[in-house]
Amino acid sequence: MSAAFHTTTLEVHTGRRECVRNLTGDCEGFLSSIGAREGLLNVFVPHATAGIAVIETGAGSDEDLLDALGDLLPRTDRWRHQHGSIGHGRDHVLPGLVAPHATLPVVSGRLALGTWQSVLLVDTNRDNPDRTVRLSFLG
Repeated sequence: MSAAFHTTTLEVHTGRRECVRNLTGDCEGFLSSIGAREGLLNVFVPHATAGIAVIETGAGSDEDLLDALGDLLPRTDRWRHQHGSIGHGRDHVLPGLVAPHATLPVVSGRLALGTWQSVLLVDTNRDNPDRTVRLSFLG
């Protein structure tokens, strides 16, 4: 049995505010469009200031994530990496805490997520309002 590889990119407008964007529907749509059955989906954001998280959304969890990141990585001028808006250096530390990728199992053509889990783009960079996300399926 040979493995099939499919890939595409999403262009996501995140705006000039910190945000958490739900990509679960986009991931499911991609899997459906290629007729995926069993395999792995890799979600990757090729930016130095964004990450991919798999957590619950709704009920405030996405805002809680941004608040926690704000506590851990305050938007101040303390960062050595300084260009762009005040505190932009913390955006470059973000991928050390929220990895720029996630690899997820695909079973029967669907993401094998837990009941409340979603695939999220986490973007704290106010200076870059547009992101590219690469979806790659191997199955």
